[in-house]
Amino acid sequence: MKTSTPHSSAKQPGHRGPSRGRGRRSSSSRPPESPATQNAAPIPPTYDSVVFDPAPIPFDALGLDARLLNGIHDLGWKATRPVQSGVIPIALSGADVIASAETGTGKTAAFLVPILQNFLTTVRPGPAMTKALVLAPTRELVVQIEDQVQGLTYHTGLSSVAVYGGVPMDPQERALKAGVDMIVATPGRLMDHMRHNSTNFSGLEILVLDEADRMLDMGFWPDVQRILSALPATRQTLLFSATMPNEVMQLTREFMHNAKYVQSGGLGAPARTISHSVQTVSKGEKIDWLAKWLRNDAEGPVLVFCRTKIGADRVASRLSGMGIRAAVVHADRSQQQRMAAVEGFRSGTYPVLIATDVAARGLDIDGIAHVVNFEVPDTPEAYVHRVGRTGRSETTGRALTLVAPEELRALRALEKAVGVQLQ
Repeated sequence: MKTSTPHSSAKQPGHRGPSRGRGRRSSSSRPPESPATQNAAPIPPTYDSVVFDPAPIPFDALGLDARLLNGIHDLGWKATRPVQSGVIPIALSGADVIASAETGTGKTAAFLVPILQNFLTTVRPGPAMTKALVLAPTRELVVQIEDQVQGLTYHTGLSSVAVYGGVPMDPQERALKAGVDMIVATPGRLMDHMRHNSTNFSGLEILVLDEADRMLDMGFWPDVQRILSALPATRQTLLFSATMPNEVMQLTREFMHNAKYVQSGGLGAPARTISHSVQTVSKGEKIDWLAKWLRNDAEGPVLVFCRTKIGADRVASRLSGMGIRAAVVHADRSQQQRMAAVEGFRSGTYPVLIATDVAARGLDIDGIAHVVNFEVPDTPEAYVHRVGRTGRSETTGRALTLVAPEELRALRALEKAVGVQLQ
């Protein structure tokens, strides 16, 4: 297969050390221009939908602290993307924000930039205390967010820690007890630390719920609600998601106040930079067809999604046996194995990465040329999250779905729900 090397969208300038790190208080075919899905949630009447100019705003024109700007420049960022243009000014004002945007459009920076600006421009006397908490559904996504925090705070004295499972708790516990400025965590591991009395949220000012729909899908919402009950009632809350199902919108009424709703792009739709295609092939012949396509037609790094962990292992093993270098990542792999697979994919050691949906939100890697669905995804949200790994940062990408004859009915339902005709 023809290969090129994917690269991380948040490069840290020569630094990847231990945690370092301080809110504003307040209660092929392309999709049509504005596809609507049957799962898209109407905006509740209690939320104001913000009308904003999505045009890029130079970061230098936002009045940001010079130390933060230095980190932004190190990352190579010149101007805002649409969701950032909509969210950053509102978040800087201290208002609660609900933001829905296509996957891969820069949601992480949309909340990190205003949080860090607040830290750097507000004097807080007294002992060090955690001021911001970011909750995300997967270990991979937590690591990716923390990488951006490290890059943006490189020229500051701000501290942060990534809290997730699969690694020892002791280093995380020491950082938590020291009162780092920002915690980026998965709900489950954070609950473990809370049970050990390692956290102190009495000074918390900002809460971020990233990929809220995914946390709901993965069954984390009870943990999220327990965490919310331990936080100060007076705070700023920012909620981000690629899709905005009715369940999430209803739940926001429990913990958000006079929130502003920012919609960037189509509701629950894939990015318009992605082309979509389908290959009809029998279930038993999918791996052979995929191997032939990888050798002869694929150009650049390929991410393949499988429905099950067993299926992912089987596809990776068969492809490796055919001489195609493929790594695998899923929930049964250790954190070290998962990180090695992702880094091998990013460096080009493995031109193919086989994954389950556990990785769909955690792979913030620019340069993925193709996303392949080995089976038709179960839900429209799963399709949007998977294919959002390509076509990022306004580059073009390709999504391919392998469809067995018995999956055609599911395919038609998916097309209708996502608003994309797959050909």
